[in-house]
Amino acid sequence: MSTPTEDLSAAGVSIWLDDLSRERISTGNLQALIADRNVVGVTTNPPIFAGALAKGESYAEQVSALVADGADVDRAIFEITTDDVQAASDIFRPVFDETNGVDGRVSIEVSPDLAHDTAATIAEAKKLWAKVDRPNALIKIPATRAGLPAITEVIGAGISVNVTLIFSLERYAAVIDAYLAGVEKARDAGIDVSTLQSVASFFVSRVDTEVDKRLKAIGTDEATSLLSKAGIANARLAYELYESAFSTDRAKALLEGGANVQRPLWASTGVKDPALPDTLYVTELVAPGTVNTMPEKTLEATFDHGVITGDTVTGNYADAHDVFARLAAVGVDFTDVTQVLEDEGVEKFIVSWHELQATVQAALEQAR
Repeated sequence: MSTPTEDLSAAGVSIWLDDLSRERISTGNLQALIADRNVVGVTTNPPIFAGALAKGESYAEQVSALVADGADVDRAIFEITTDDVQAASDIFRPVFDETNGVDGRVSIEVSPDLAHDTAATIAEAKKLWAKVDRPNALIKIPATRAGLPAITEVIGAGISVNVTLIFSLERYAAVIDAYLAGVEKARDAGIDVSTLQSVASFFVSRVDTEVDKRLKAIGTDEATSLLSKAGIANARLAYELYESAFSTDRAKALLEGGANVQRPLWASTGVKDPALPDTLYVTELVAPGTVNTMPEKTLEATFDHGVITGDTVTGNYADAHDVFARLAAVGVDFTDVTQVLEDEGVEKFIVSWHELQATVQAALEQAR
């Protein structure tokens, strides 16, 4: 008998853990998740590091050393987080080698304070890549308007990128274009494009949270019938766009030259509404060549009782288009929804980054 996570992997979905801490690394927990839960990658973000550092015990020795070295808070964060990503990358190196660089990836994000500053994002992405110094790292760049040219520039410099905070199909199309332009830039610079990997992180549950709030305010039977449908429909249409975008002559020419597709990644897959199945954003988004990054709670729920029935995406495009036609008909302005979500997403990450700075500042002061 195979486990649900084995079934998910067999269906072409790469399972990544949306969490990282030094404790996971040092206790062998991360290694165990690779062995027992089919985990083949890790994503991090400011809230994850803030949570890990708030517990603090496993970071005490490094914090003391940083204090002795006169480090300020930003340098301390840089050293602590890149050390964790280096260690995790080393743990995932066998996966990276076995999958020819597709998986075994560990993501680290540029400071969200830079989300609207193209030049600073490029500079920090290059600095993080050089410091982590592992071929299986991914540098996370948000898909803001300022982020798009940064994505092209960073990929063009030979750096693998996880594009984060994607909510709309329009922005996703721009992300794919930025990726292809980056690969072209790298190719023209003589870089081996086969070494470049990228994922496009499409957020799911947050879409339902925002849309459902609006549907409840509308309150009609038709509006109520659309509750908890937008997130999955939006992601399915993203996969339809992915299939189309990587079938163009431009993309095919790059792929024939050794480039890789930019895989869709389903992010924000923890179910927020307790009335919904806790594996909803896993079982309903099974498609070949995708990544699903899960908080541990969702990963364990999937392992325990997830029912994987093969591809649940490509046969449902008509239904997904129908959901959006019905949302528009009841008065949900989805363009506004996605702009609100992008603005909120950047702001939440900035708040978490400042919480991380405060946590590290307190740890530095305590160690003095």
